[in-house]
Amino acid sequence: MTEIYWLFIAAFATSALGGVLGMASGIFIVPILTLLFGFNIHAAIGASLISVIACSCASAAPFLRGGLANIRLAIVLETATTLGALTGVFLIGTVSTSALYGLFALILAVSAQQMLARRREAAAADAPHDRSLATTLRLHSSFTDRHSGKAIAYQVGHVPLGMFLMYGAGLISALLGIGSGVLKIPAMDSALRLPIKVSTATSNFMIGVTAAASAAAYFVRGDIDVGVAGPVALGSVLGALIGARLLMWLPADKLRLFFVIILLLLAGQMLLSALDIHLPGASL
Repeated sequence: MTEIYWLFIAAFATSALGGVLGMASGIFIVPILTLLFGFNIHAAIGASLISVIACSCASAAPFLRGGLANIRLAIVLETATTLGALTGVFLIGTVSTSALYGLFALILAVSAQQMLARRREAAAADAPHDRSLATTLRLHSSFTDRHSGKAIAYQVGHVPLGMFLMYGAGLISALLGIGSGVLKIPAMDSALRLPIKVSTATSNFMIGVTAAASAAAYFVRGDIDVGVAGPVALGSVLGALIGARLLMWLPADKLRLFFVIILLLLAGQMLLSALDIHLPGASL
């Protein structure tokens, strides 16, 4: 019972953080389960996938009610991410892992710099181009920022570039075996020029779709331990609900700065992995 209690607490805390950042909570849960609880890596990944699905489902309703998640855009981008992940599966073993970690560290560092440069967020004033792909697919939308109380209209730009970056995110995540949420949000922020809250909420919706496919494969292989996944799923649902509400009320600038800090920490960890320096519990 003590272990179940601590599993619940760990899932609750990491899912609340993941919900605020729009990242897969598995990036935090896997090291916790392997280091602190002593579970093998396959059971930890299986439980983390259940956690990601629970986070995505729990936060979907608040984000949809608040108009933050752009479902049309998520469906378009998910096709590119899935194709990239499938490509990555076929390329596993052909690229040096150290080189991939080094590339990932560089991408995260550049993404942090780009996001920091956009700290002062403003709605685009120009009318959308009639012939743009975003206009054709009706991807432009708006939401009410609960922190400021203002209605914010935004326009989705550079969809082809965004899909290319999503393909790369899926490819790298498959090669390294990690969630792609940490790459999706900078891509949506920099290429598509979305408000940070929309990027985060849309990413939360997308990671659940990706994790569902992976979780099915782990379940068939018998790598999902119900005794572990059960309390993790319950803690994840409650944590994600808290995270979703925090996201709605947090100032956009503070949220962006928080995400940049997480990106830099992960970039440092990836650089250490590229140099074959492994910290305790740092494997993803």
